[in-house]
Amino acid sequence: MSSPHEYRDDPLRPYVLTGGRSRPTRNTLRVDTLLLADPDKPLPVSASRQDRALLTMCARLLSLAEAAAHLELPVSIVTILASDLVDSGHLQARSGIPAASSPDPSLLEEVLHGLRKLR
Repeated sequence: MSSPHEYRDDPLRPYVLTGGRSRPTRNTLRVDTLLLADPDKPLPVSASRQDRALLTMCARLLSLAEAAAHLELPVSIVTILASDLVDSGHLQARSGIPAASSPDPSLLEEVLHGLRKLR
C-alpha cells in the first residue's frame, strides 16, 4: 500500500490526483478556509482515496492547511481536491472575516482617542 507522501518521489502523482489540473475551479479557497463535510451526501463509488480521507477528516471543522498536513499533500493539491468537493456539494467552505467587514482604521483611532480622554 502506498503512502500519501509518495508524491515527493513521483512528480506524476499530483497531476494524476487532480485529473491533470493545476488550478482549482474556484479561487476563493485559501489556506485558512474552514472545511466541513456534508454528512448527508455520500460520495460516489468512483471517488478517490484522498477525497474520502478529506471528507472523513472534515466531519469536524478543519482548515485547508490542516487537511493538507493530515493528508501529507501539498496545499495546492488539496485546494484542487477541496474545490471539486465544494462544487459537488460534499464540502462546505467557510472563509474568515472578509476585509470589507473589518472596522475602518480611522474609526478605531477615534475610539482609541475617546478612551484616552476618559482617563
